[in-house]
Amino acid sequence: RPSPPPCFLQTGPGILTMTLTVNDNNTRKPLKDANDGISKQNQLTMVRSNVEKEIIKQVVRQKLSKLRHLVVKEAISPEYLDSLFPTLLKLFQPQTVTYNGGIANIKEWKISCYLEVMEGGIPCTNPHVQLKTVFEPLLNTCNDLFSTWYRQQHSCNDNAKSSTFSVKRLMTFITRYSPVPGEEALLKHVDGAGKVDGSLVLALPMDKWSAPEEVNSFEGHGGGLTFWDGKDPATGRPLEIHYETRSGDVGFIDRAVWHQADPITKGTRWALVIFYKVW
Repeated sequence: RPSPPPCFLQTGPGILTMTLTVNDNNTRKPLKDANDGISKQNQLTMVRSNVEKEIIKQVVRQKLSKLRHLVVKEAISPEYLDSLFPTLLKLFQPQTVTYNGGIANIKEWKISCYLEVMEGGIPCTNPHVQLKTVFEPLLNTCNDLFSTWYRQQHSCNDNAKSSTFSVKRLMTFITRYSPVPGEEALLKHVDGAGKVDGSLVLALPMDKWSAPEEVNSFEGHGGGLTFWDGKDPATGRPLEIHYETRSGDVGFIDRAVWHQADPITKGTRWALVIFYKVW
């Protein structure tokens, strides 16, 4: 059997003491300023105005609460994502991958299509090159957004560190959830197995192309993201925080933060997930 997937394994706690940046395809070189990351063209067509400033502001608030994740509403334009979706439907080919279970108790995962895989072909050896090409501009923009978030999230951890760094996409995949046992959610887990320094989750549109939207909609039937992060002052245990995510919403997740893709009981739910390495 192949090695257990990074997304299903528990890793030890730990936060990198760096700040960062990212681009040559899946690698981004250091940025000098938070606003340097996204081109004017991308800002107009793909990214909501002032989203980087919003990320910086919200990270400050999250860090005061000792939280190591952030969800930003409509960071990516839903209209732009709509323009990609018909091609996604045409090219999407879920790949069946067998794992040893892991913390999320998944043995056979068959609802994701992999655009990029880790070195050594984990979890599969045949990434979908054509779909990656279609999504490449979006993936590079995600690199920029992740860099902005990560730099701010780790900005005060080690003043002796350089204020520049690089990030690289380790694995990229698109998942289609449906109300079928084993396909409706990815329950509580951490990303990594020591190989992932952070993750990005982008909510994709509800499918209104293959059937009427009311057929594929999961509104009122679950979905979203839940995090176990920070600390409840009354119990000392992590807070359970839920977000109703919709098209264009972006979740940034630090290393070894517990989270889950919540179950749906109707419709289909699509998400783009990227695992990152930082150095």
